[in-house]
Amino acid sequence: VSQHPKRFVGFFMVDPTLDGTVEKIKRAIVELGLRCICLFPAMHRYKVCDDKIMRIFEAVSSLNGAVFVHCGVLSIGVRNKLGLASRFAIDCSSPLHLHSVAMTYPDLPIIIPHFGAGFLSEALMVADLCPNVHLDTSSSNSWIKYHPGLTLEDVFRQAFDVLGADKLIFGTDSSFFPRGWQRGVWECQMEIMEKIGVTNSDKEKIFSGNFDRIFPAD
Repeated sequence: VSQHPKRFVGFFMVDPTLDGTVEKIKRAIVELGLRCICLFPAMHRYKVCDDKIMRIFEAVSSLNGAVFVHCGVLSIGVRNKLGLASRFAIDCSSPLHLHSVAMTYPDLPIIIPHFGAGFLSEALMVADLCPNVHLDTSSSNSWIKYHPGLTLEDVFRQAFDVLGADKLIFGTDSSFFPRGWQRGVWECQMEIMEKIGVTNSDKEKIFSGNFDRIFPAD
């Protein structure tokens, strides 16, 4: 990020249940030039609406950063490959927990990845009610298996019907280093967008415009 600030936007994960997290966030944003914190409530077993977590959002908001909050089903590819147990608390990861937070900090951009990763209705609801909440389209979206009869095309169609193009951000996701950009994800999602009639101007918003709006170049 320091070498190529115009090419990369740095995200970083924090565990807000630990002491010193606010100071870590301030250093990362102010000194290191990172711009978005990543929260994994299921992994660290907390709810973002808890009073003790709100200080995290307050700190990021005061520093003009953004927040990425993983909701729904969480699977860590490298842990699965190594056969390591993952004691995640999915009851902590509902998008509905973000509603009061987003309303309290309306100028703070909040991104929910993978269409809510199993909590599609809840993610759409929160993003519809809160102008500062966005959904990203990343990963294989294998959570669809928990919704019998639902396809990724249906997901995109519902997201467009409820949110339009301004609240959606394209992403490919990566399960472990060095895998990053996944052309197959891009091709699949582009094909779906063309099939459901997404205009070129709306595609531009999803593939770059919305991200650039949330993370404008200095």
